[in-house]
Amino acid sequence: MLKRTIPSSGESVPAIGMGTSGSFEITQGSPEYTALKEVLKRFFDAGATLIDTAPTYSNAEDILGPLLADAKLRPKAFIATKLSGVVGRDKGLAQFQKTLKSLRTDKVELLQVHNLGDWKTQLALARELKEQGKVKYTGITHYLDTAHDQLADVVQETKPDFLQINYSVTNRGAEERLFPMARDLGVAVLANRNFNDGKLFNQVRDKQLPGWAGEVGVTSWAQMFLKFCLSHEAVTAVIPATGKPDRQSDNLKAGYGPLLSAAQKKELIQLVG
Repeated sequence: MLKRTIPSSGESVPAIGMGTSGSFEITQGSPEYTALKEVLKRFFDAGATLIDTAPTYSNAEDILGPLLADAKLRPKAFIATKLSGVVGRDKGLAQFQKTLKSLRTDKVELLQVHNLGDWKTQLALARELKEQGKVKYTGITHYLDTAHDQLADVVQETKPDFLQINYSVTNRGAEERLFPMARDLGVAVLANRNFNDGKLFNQVRDKQLPGWAGEVGVTSWAQMFLKFCLSHEAVTAVIPATGKPDRQSDNLKAGYGPLLSAAQKKELIQLVG
């Protein structure tokens, strides 16, 4: 699988990650819970490692933690979680301690300040936890086009290890300022909303893949949309969420084969509309 380098450390991570919003907000012991065991098995069997979650994705962390622990997969995982919806250092620290308990771990690989909430206090806390060895990397996130400029201002001021932002074939605003800045400052990028909350599939429902899809190893629209994101050099990893094993296998295939050329990206943008 394609790997990308985290600029601040030189460590490499597989370019296909996964999210937990929605897909892991399920009932323990349910059929969906059983399906997630296979989702995770296929993910790690393919060599993927990065899982993005948050304490405010209802019970996602309470589901993810036991699944990883029971399958003895925690040592393989690169867990990216967040300080989310809290104000003040004490509340941020309490939330992080609860996250560790939910995830059944004593540290995480990446701690991000979610949606710029109370970002000065929470980023300072994340960096304090990094110094203590409880966090390996720090980051800042958002998911809306309207937040790009503010996020860019914060990234420029604070130079975190990671930034996370929305990016897809129809939402390319991150290319304007955030991606060039990330490249210049040495900040890794996680791209979320790669399918534009599923809307992209509706836009191509009656359309065939472009004739050159086979040349880049693409056999589905999901792979095409993920490969489009990865074809920007600033993107470190994509994090599509799914609770379905077959879709997980499909998503993972986007991490193999050639990336899209500039001409292919342009044609895809026109085709999707």
